[in-house]
Amino acid sequence: MPQLTFWYEFASTYSYLSVMRIEKTAAAVSVDVVWRPFLLGPIFKSQGWTTSPFNVYPAKGRYMVRDITRIATQRGLTFRMPETFPANGLKAARLATLGVEDGWGPAFTQAVFEAQFVQGLDISSNDVLLAILADLDLDAADVVARANAPENKERLREATAKAQEIGIFGAPSFTTADGELYWGDDRLDAALAHAADTAARAAG
Repeated sequence: MPQLTFWYEFASTYSYLSVMRIEKTAAAVSVDVVWRPFLLGPIFKSQGWTTSPFNVYPAKGRYMVRDITRIATQRGLTFRMPETFPANGLKAARLATLGVEDGWGPAFTQAVFEAQFVQGLDISSNDVLLAILADLDLDAADVVARANAPENKERLREATAKAQEIGIFGAPSFTTADGELYWGDDRLDAALAHAADTAARAAG
C-alpha cells in the first residue's frame, strides 16, 4: 500500500485542517498515512524567527484566521483561535510521538487539535492533555511517564531534525516515498495522488 508521511505541528492552524480530513481522504485513494509530529520552533529559530510568521507579519496573521474560518465552514468544521498563539505543543508532541508508536496517535492528535482550535483550550496545560488521555481510555500516568522517557524525547528530536534535513519549513507538510515534498493543507490531494501514482509505477 502506498504511503504518505504527514508532518504536523500542534501549534499549526493549517495542520488542524489536514488532521481532520487526512484519514478519510487518504483511505479514498488507498494510501496509508504515516503520522509524524515534529516541532517547528527549532526550524523557525534557524531562520531567525522567535515566533510564528503569522505573528511576525500581523497582516498575514489576520488573513490566516479569516482563511481558515472560511475553509472550516465549508468543511463543516468549527475554528476558534485560542488566546495564546502559537501554543507550546512540546508536551502534546511527545505524547503523540509515543502514540504513533502505540497506535493511538491519530485519535490523540485529532482530540488535541479539537481542544485547541474548536474549544480554544491551552494545549500546554497538563489538565487538558490528561483529560484527553482519559477520554481515550489510556492510563494517563503510565503514558506521561513513557512520553517523558529519554528514548521518546529523542524520537521527537530526531523527527524534528529529519524534517529540517529534508527541507520542511512549515506545517502541514507531506512527503512521499520518492522524496517529494508538499506543503500546506491545500496540497494534500496532490501529495496523495503522487504517492498513489509512484506506488503504481513501482509495482507495474
